[in-house]
Amino acid sequence: MAVALVVVDAQNEFSVGGKRPVPNHSAALEAIQHQVARARRERRPIAWVRHYNKPHETPAFARGTWGARFSAGLGPQTGFGIEALFEKEVYGAFTGTMIEERLHFNGVHSVLIVGFYAHMCLSTCAREALSRGFQVLLDPEATGSCDLESEFFGKQTADEVRRSALLHLTNMGAIVADESLLSLATE
Repeated sequence: MAVALVVVDAQNEFSVGGKRPVPNHSAALEAIQHQVARARRERRPIAWVRHYNKPHETPAFARGTWGARFSAGLGPQTGFGIEALFEKEVYGAFTGTMIEERLHFNGVHSVLIVGFYAHMCLSTCAREALSRGFQVLLDPEATGSCDLESEFFGKQTADEVRRSALLHLTNMGAIVADESLLSLATE
């Protein structure tokens, strides 16, 4: 089986009008849409992951809100192959969902992970997949982060946070997926 696409939290909350805006949101969304279109064209499985905050957490990602919906044009559709929705209330998509079982059932051993935040949910999902034996591919253009600041550790821009998270993941065994690698992986 070819590489499955895992779309992590591509939700409105990360847009300019959301409660967790990502500076490169438009560019990242375009790259995500490109990967979705490619997976559909090649009839590869797509796992759609949606995050909801728990009721006692901040109002971002509240069930039934605009912010919790997938960004325009994204989300499961029929007629393209295997697409499934997985909902979570934690950072990792492999915790408390049936995503691992569904991927194995469909013969998937490699996943291309895209979405938001690179340093939180996407990173946790990638580490969970690596620890479960999946080959993990990442499209650096199809993700984003936010600025971070700490009294003890200083400040990083959103792009520095994104690049740092991806650097950590590649050091753990994830692979940066370029077009030639994706072409080989889908043959």
